[in-house]
Amino acid sequence: MVSEINSKINPIEMLKERKLIWKLAKNDFKTKFAGSYLGTIWAFVQPVITVLVYWFVFEKAIGSATQTTRAGIEAPFLIWLMAGLVPWFFFQDAMNGGTGALLEYNYLVKKVVFKINILPLVKIISALFVHLFFLAVAVLICFGYGIYPNWYMLQVFYYAVCMILLVTGLVYATGAIVIFFRDMAQIVAIALQIGVWATPIMWNIDSPDMAERIPDVVMKILKLNPMYYIVNGYRDALINKVAFWEYPGLTVYFWVFTVLALWFGTAVFKKLRVHFADVL
Repeated sequence: MVSEINSKINPIEMLKERKLIWKLAKNDFKTKFAGSYLGTIWAFVQPVITVLVYWFVFEKAIGSATQTTRAGIEAPFLIWLMAGLVPWFFFQDAMNGGTGALLEYNYLVKKVVFKINILPLVKIISALFVHLFFLAVAVLICFGYGIYPNWYMLQVFYYAVCMILLVTGLVYATGAIVIFFRDMAQIVAIALQIGVWATPIMWNIDSPDMAERIPDVVMKILKLNPMYYIVNGYRDALINKVAFWEYPGLTVYFWVFTVLALWFGTAVFKKLRVHFADVL
């Protein structure tokens, strides 16, 4: 059984274990594609191919050349799409990986001396490698369209931290629950499939046309999704040149939601952890 000391979710303790977390995250990232000829290159190729497919379908086939952002800017569709997919791919990867972290590393969970509370973080850091690469690609594409660096772009780091804290709270809960209720992994996968459209990523909730088609109450419900704040934050940073404090209501709501998610996630993890080794 895992001891109380080795299972505490303590930010200071996490900081002390940063070298171990970093080492495990690098190993986790490498082992995802172990045995394949191109190895970790596939981790970067897959999201790029996905973006190109979406870009071809929506811009070339359907004809969505530009999108009107919530700041009223007509942005090239590729940049608008990339700015939404960059955070979503990280969130999706971190949620899937973090939910299954304890199951995947069950042999470590059974070790009394191992700090199992770092395992969800290992998956989050592992997903962060691809996120940083993908973000760099998005910035380069912005250069190609004549959008050059400005201080607003630095906000992506703020929104990245927001997203990391949000997903941390969520995966502590789902990662603990899935040990006792294996269907949780499938529920998370389905929620992510719905989430990519409900956030939304592929269609523009802020366009004038949507304001006419969708009732206000539905709009308000969709904007309660915390990833709406993140996705549009990336678009504000890369395209709109809008600071996060210009949306005080959304900012306050997001942080209240995230703090509650962290509290709930860590509480669930703490409550169930004493049974992890027995079940696994």
